[in-house]
Amino acid sequence: MTEDTKKTETTRKKKDPAQDINTRQSAENELEIPSPIPMLPVRDIVVFNYMIIPLFVGRDKSVQAIDAALNNNRYLLICAQKDEQTEDPGPDDVYQTGTVGLIMRMLKMPDGRLKVLVQGVSRAKIKNFVQTDPLDLVEVEVVKDKEFTEPTSESEALLRAAREQSEKILGLRGIDAAEIMAVLNTVDDPGRLADLVASNLRMKPDEAQKILECDDPLMRLRMVNEQLIKEVEVASMQAKIQNMAKEGMDKAQREYFLREQLKAIRKELGDVTETGDDLDQLKQSLKKAGLPAKVMKEAKKQLQRLENMHPESAESTVVRNYLEWLVDIPWKKKTKDQLDIKQAEKILNEDHYDLEKVKERILEYLSVRKLNPKMKGPILCFVGPPGVGKTSLGQSIARSLNRKFVRMSLGGMRDEAEIRGHRRTYIGSMPGRIIQGMKEAESVNPVFMLDEIDKVGNDFRGDPSSALLEVLDPEQNHSFTDHYLNVPYDLSKVMFVCTANILDTIPSALQDRMEVIRIPGYTQQEKIKIARKYLLPRQISENGLASKNVNISDAVLMEIIQSYTREAGLRNLEREIGSVCRKIARQVAEGKKGPFRITKQKLGKMLGVPRFQNEDRDKELPAGVGIGLAWTPHGGEILHVEVSLMPGKGKLILTGQMGDVMKESAQAALSYAKSRAAQLGFDEELVDKRDIHIHVPAGATPKDGPSAGVTMIASLVSALTNKPLPNDLGMTGEITLRGRILPVGGIKEKILASVSSGIKTVIIPESNKRNFDEIPAELRKNIEVKTVENIDEIWNLLNIASK
Repeated sequence: MTEDTKKTETTRKKKDPAQDINTRQSAENELEIPSPIPMLPVRDIVVFNYMIIPLFVGRDKSVQAIDAALNNNRYLLICAQKDEQTEDPGPDDVYQTGTVGLIMRMLKMPDGRLKVLVQGVSRAKIKNFVQTDPLDLVEVEVVKDKEFTEPTSESEALLRAAREQSEKILGLRGIDAAEIMAVLNTVDDPGRLADLVASNLRMKPDEAQKILECDDPLMRLRMVNEQLIKEVEVASMQAKIQNMAKEGMDKAQREYFLREQLKAIRKELGDVTETGDDLDQLKQSLKKAGLPAKVMKEAKKQLQRLENMHPESAESTVVRNYLEWLVDIPWKKKTKDQLDIKQAEKILNEDHYDLEKVKERILEYLSVRKLNPKMKGPILCFVGPPGVGKTSLGQSIARSLNRKFVRMSLGGMRDEAEIRGHRRTYIGSMPGRIIQGMKEAESVNPVFMLDEIDKVGNDFRGDPSSALLEVLDPEQNHSFTDHYLNVPYDLSKVMFVCTANILDTIPSALQDRMEVIRIPGYTQQEKIKIARKYLLPRQISENGLASKNVNISDAVLMEIIQSYTREAGLRNLEREIGSVCRKIARQVAEGKKGPFRITKQKLGKMLGVPRFQNEDRDKELPAGVGIGLAWTPHGGEILHVEVSLMPGKGKLILTGQMGDVMKESAQAALSYAKSRAAQLGFDEELVDKRDIHIHVPAGATPKDGPSAGVTMIASLVSALTNKPLPNDLGMTGEITLRGRILPVGGIKEKILASVSSGIKTVIIPESNKRNFDEIPAELRKNIEVKTVENIDEIWNLLNIASK
């Protein structure tokens, strides 16, 4: 049974029922302590002179020591244990210096323990152990203080310091110090004051033991003052903490009371309904979200922070928003792919006409997905002129795959944070558009369209195209890190579809991560079919008409295509069809009844004067003018190259907003013409005596590229030989000084532009013969394509004989 000794508070009494303490002090030197006396080991406490303290005794040897003291003269030696864990201390387990105590009262407790009230009367030192069983009996030697003769300035200072520090401690603890200070002020003996103060200090046993063993009164008081200074610091800090806690508690209680009142008022008004604890709901939502282990660890950390925060603090709102984003983003939820290849093909054919390459690629992906469900999502990039259906293809792909569709426009984006998000340290921060799109999709495997990727810019806020490198890399995007979330997110199951008009402005590193699929413009015949199947029914429905009341023939559609639109796509064609439908809608609203049949004559009244004409195809071109074929982001176009000779000194003048590459093609054409003057049938001196002016009309439009080289040399030779070129023949190709014709791009678009302009024959480089597969068979019937490898092969085709 262990012995518990606890000092609750020293009980100060002016009068002891057995003996007056002041009388004991005056007679301390004459006090005779019998020897041997019982020894009582105690834990966690050191008993000083004049100290009255209750002790709880439970160990057998200690109980017998109490009985022995009561049976004799009531004296016993109280010594502190060196180790409080020792259950049966021996001679080496207790300090050799202790305090002789007088048992004033004893009481037996119901649990068998004894409660004794003891008063310290004198310090004493163990000389030797007389007996150790069944109780400890020891011979003692009373330890007397060194004589204190007269007060000095040092002793007075120590006395005052001890009183002042004691008063300060009592004040910090909130204890009425008047009575206690009255007792301390009456004590002028340094040793006695030191014992009185030390008996009330909360010291460690080893520190209190050092004070007890000191027999120099001034030294003992000095050691007590050191402890008083430490106690003042501790008490000051404790009081400060208690005041802060009280202030915070008072404020929190006031706010809680006000919030509860506000809640009750709103409840009475019916503004709010009772809901569960938001924090508990957030915990449950996090458990159901299916977060990966690493993300869940971060979520728990932030949730613990949130629990320790005041609910109205700004930081609490930031952490709560972060956790709500973690809950709202899909981590495991995904849609089931529709792996019926024939059904997917049917859907693609319903939504889009032609575009066989794109449809074939989607069906290939579905087929591989069916055989290997763990494959990563492809990164496709549709490149083509505006209006050919690149954006709407994304919706068709999502429909055929039975996936969610998300579209994100990148046009004009210049801030990298739009992709990767803002860090949570910024006010109003939120995740980037990629994570926002995933939240919108509510699944981990949507079709994610990045529209107009070629129009991404960069400035001092960063380069968004560089941030897209990780997003669009199947080997990296399984651990995409958004700055706001700051945890990896898996994008490998997403099918990314990008669109662009041109590839030139897309960084090469980004191009390397995408599978580029080119979508050229449509032929006139394809436009008629698309207009008949998609555009016309949509415009009839949007303008509130019935299909039976509108009759537009293919010839009228062809007239709209040739005379009112000149584009690779279909946007302007749909606008013009919509304009016709609105004219009909007005007639219906005025009370006229259909059906309304649109003819070419009525078309002119509805749409006005034709905007485009087949530029003098029936007339001969003057000498020095040739028809070239050009490619633009909006599709193919025909390009007239004009050459004029005038008296001069052989100067070459170039106008028409030509780029550097196009200017170099003109210089190469002139050098080749000079070198072959005899074979081409003109005098070489003619070139030296004439200034040559080469102009490309539409001077407000910048032009560049090497593909006009063949047209330039043909127009130049035509001007030098004064022989006109055919007005129904277009040409394209890059030339060298040796006369070779090198391949160029955009062959399909250029041939489409030729057919739209009424050109019957086109000349292209021999190396571009491989592009014939891109040209529809029905288009080849309307135009004759000639391939050449050397410039000398074109003269017969141009009616310019070479010698």
